[in-house]
Amino acid sequence: MKVTVSRKAHFNAAHRLYNADWTDARNATVFGKCANPNYHGHNYELIVSVKGEIHPETGFVMDMKILKHLIETEIEEQFDHKNLNEEVTEFKTLNPTAENIAVVIYNKIKPKIEAHLDLEITLYETPRNFVSYSGE
Repeated sequence: MKVTVSRKAHFNAAHRLYNADWTDARNATVFGKCANPNYHGHNYELIVSVKGEIHPETGFVMDMKILKHLIETEIEEQFDHKNLNEEVTEFKTLNPTAENIAVVIYNKIKPKIEAHLDLEITLYETPRNFVSYSGE
């Protein structure tokens, strides 16, 4: 029997969506307001879900204190109140779309949890726009 446990977090960050190989006009056509050269921001909501067997001794899938600490150190401290394009190494050359942010978050957390556990990242860029990534 597998159970999924989840922890919710948030961070505020600015970004700009653009492709450096394109003209400003093409960037504006594809990314609209998100291509603003002066950036724009979001209040991101993050759900980190871990799925696995319940440990018979603890009753936990994963100790939520450990998950909380991982999210704080790996994500919130690195992303919160940052310009993703300028201040987060992964986005120096990677367009910080919600899709790419979710993959980066997954890649930061997955190596820090036990290998037998499944991980899914759900990232809300707005209350209506969100993405999920589980390593596939």
